[in-house]
Amino acid sequence: MLSNPFFDDRADAGEKLAEAVEDELGQLNLSAQEAIKPIVYALPRGGLPVAVPIARRLGCALDVVVAKKITRPDHLEFAIGAATADGQVIWQKQKQHNLRLQKSALQQAENSAQSLLADLASGRPNVSAAGALAILVDDGIATGMTVAVAAKALLSQQPAALWICAPVAPLDLMDFLAEIADKSIILETPHPFYSVSRFYGQFPQVETAEALACLLQQTEWRS
Repeated sequence: MLSNPFFDDRADAGEKLAEAVEDELGQLNLSAQEAIKPIVYALPRGGLPVAVPIARRLGCALDVVVAKKITRPDHLEFAIGAATADGQVIWQKQKQHNLRLQKSALQQAENSAQSLLADLASGRPNVSAAGALAILVDDGIATGMTVAVAAKALLSQQPAALWICAPVAPLDLMDFLAEIADKSIILETPHPFYSVSRFYGQFPQVETAEALACLLQQTEWRS
């Protein structure tokens, strides 16, 4: 981690990102009739504590898109693609992989995503992005694989617009994010990047119970 990290923790990053998102919405100058309903979608588990302040600031629903990296069995940090719980898949471009390895790795990623989605099912509102402003949030973007497949899943629901929002991402991913979303709101684009965790003062693993609590708290707050 940096000696002077950009963010204290995910809650701090979420508050700062919420302010930036609200500012962007304000600059649109939409009338009440023109305004489109925002829905915040987090990439769990780490994206949920960041997404809560945004959904709270906008007074909107908080849901999830569960995506997992597809990795090589012999190199679990090496992403060869990503998959969502509902079957959306993307693969790294310009990388050739054994088809048998691909099938096995894909199945493992899908099973993991479906298991996490089932764990969070009792807390999510399960709202469609159709016709809405879908705001996709994560605690940071490293390779862009999981956010890209999550964006693909949301775009399949035909939202009015898709925004990708994260506290931090590599500078060289900005053009890629611009290709897959109508707008990307990234607070920091450091170089060199290395990993998301180094830009936070505290970056503990978010357990499933905490992720579920984030969803339940926002649902209760809105009711």
